[in-house]
Amino acid sequence: MAEALEIAGTAASPGVGLGPVHRATDVTAEVLALPDTVAAERDKLRQAVATALAELQALADRSDEESAGILGFQIEMLLDPALAEMAEDRIVAGDGAALAWIGALDEYIAGIKEAPDEQLRARAVDIVDIRNRVMSALTGRPLDGFAPGSVFVGKDLEPSRFLAHDWTAGGGIVLFEGSVSSHVAMLARGRCVPMVVATGQFEVADGARVLIDANNGRVVVAPDDSHVRQAKPARAEATPIAARRAGGVVETADGVAIRLSAIINDPAELKAVDPASFAGIGLMRTEFLVASPADAVDEQRHYDIYRQALEWAGDAPAIVRMLDLGGEKTLPGMGDRKSESFLGLRGIRLLLARPALARAQVRALLRAAVHGDLGVLLPMVTVPDELDAMRTYFEEERADLFRHGVETRMPEIGMMVEVPAAALMLERFSHSAFFSFGTNDLAQYLMAAARDDQSVAALYDAATSAVLRVIAQGVGHAEAMKKPIGICGEMASDPRHIPALMAAGLRHFSVAPNRVTDIRSTIGGFYSDGRAAAEMK
Repeated sequence: MAEALEIAGTAASPGVGLGPVHRATDVTAEVLALPDTVAAERDKLRQAVATALAELQALADRSDEESAGILGFQIEMLLDPALAEMAEDRIVAGDGAALAWIGALDEYIAGIKEAPDEQLRARAVDIVDIRNRVMSALTGRPLDGFAPGSVFVGKDLEPSRFLAHDWTAGGGIVLFEGSVSSHVAMLARGRCVPMVVATGQFEVADGARVLIDANNGRVVVAPDDSHVRQAKPARAEATPIAARRAGGVVETADGVAIRLSAIINDPAELKAVDPASFAGIGLMRTEFLVASPADAVDEQRHYDIYRQALEWAGDAPAIVRMLDLGGEKTLPGMGDRKSESFLGLRGIRLLLARPALARAQVRALLRAAVHGDLGVLLPMVTVPDELDAMRTYFEEERADLFRHGVETRMPEIGMMVEVPAAALMLERFSHSAFFSFGTNDLAQYLMAAARDDQSVAALYDAATSAVLRVIAQGVGHAEAMKKPIGICGEMASDPRHIPALMAAGLRHFSVAPNRVTDIRSTIGGFYSDGRAAAEMK
């Protein structure tokens, strides 16, 4: 009997698996056909890309929402003409379609692997997936499948190959490289498939018996009975992540619940978003719902839209931000900037200066609130008096609607935290029911650097540390006041910032629906204090 070999790695998905090894083979440029004419080779490549796109779309169509999101990322990448153009340049230089494609993609993948950010490096395997699928179409060689119950051992595993495999018979994944932040790691956690990454290269024969103990980040080749007994199931193994994130709640590696709500810019988006995947709507931007000054004061139009959002959210909260006009968001005669600074009449300042505009929206919100759990966000609040003045509008309009026999309900009224003066003195806003950080404006105001001005883009990008410090202070003030606080700025939809935002104390993120898959994956791979789970092994 062969002597057991123990190999240490990093747990990417907990669990224990035992089975025969499937040793993956790398796709290479060997046995590629000699090139035809440039036009013919270019046509072969385009047909192969079309075939790969059709295969990915078919796989996405029969996948769950989360998996389809990952495949959608690959489809978008493959639709980017830049990839094909890189290969076509090589065809013009004399390469055949297959050699040109694999050469161009390998160069592109190598560049991604050099990126300083782990999240970006983890996307390299998605490009490998695209590369291999197009290569399969070009060469006619089928993609490498493996038997149910096998333990996949290789350099990396592509998401589409994971999704095409039957995991119901057990098995697992061992990767010489890989990442806890990769799409495959996310998929493995969602399906309770044990996975260990970063083992480094080791030799193992195809078909050899292997034990994967992902609870302890180890792999044992040719294990004996004692190794199998020692591999204890972890607590997380008994609770699938899919269940733990029900209702838009996902847990960190140390079991802290993080709420994920949706950002909605257009009510038409609601048809394509599964409400079960979110803890409601964290931000509905109403300035994008109106195309004219007439729309802006059309109470019934506002009411119909808010009611639709509340019905989509069901029992979950739906937070609507009042018109945030001004600066770069204007309507004819409304919100025109008076200076280059964008720091004049905008947000709540404009609403209070144009009472008819504010009151029409207030009446619609009061009427819609009877249909669900409505919250109202006030934009660009700077001093408490603005908050109190808008609350007076709500009270006066509610009294008027009552006199006319119209059913209403007073919503919770909160404020965006995006003006530094407010963010630094949040304890003064005790009348706000809740808070939500708007990091896009907060960053540009902190750095005095417009986010749409490329000449100061470096300053805007450098704002992260200052923003995080302000957020951490604001979270402390909100907790002292026992007020809910979250974030709806673009930082919340960027996986690179999630660990730092959790470390700053945030537990509620409003994210763009098309980014929620990556955000979930990131949260599951980190502790609530922002440390990567892999660092704790």
